Amino acid sequence: MIAQIGLSILLAGIMAYAWAEYSRAPAVSLVAMLVTGAGLYFVWLPQHASWLAAQAGIGRGVDLIIYVWVALSLLVMLNLHLKLRSQTELITALARELAIANARLPATTQ
Repeated sequence: MIAQIGLSILLAGIMAYAWAEYSRAPAVSLVAMLVTGAGLYFVWLPQHASWLAAQAGIGRGVDLIIYVWVALSLLVMLNLHLKLRSQTELITALARELAIANARLPATTQ
């Protein structure tokens, strides 16, 4: 019961943060709220996670939750990597344009 309360407080905090960030990133906020809602559901009804795991051919409900968490984490890391790479390419192009715009001829020595 103590673990359920602690996890519920943690998940409620994440849900509140997702709600507060909705105007900035609506799609990410909605996904975060759905995932935290599912988390709250499975925290309070763990037997449903076990039933769902059995339907999927996985031994325990906690294993199913861990597998889904790993898959979601990998998707988030891929998304962050692609965004970081895009930002790096944009900064490179910007630096190149800035260097060309401010190019100076070398001083001649005699």
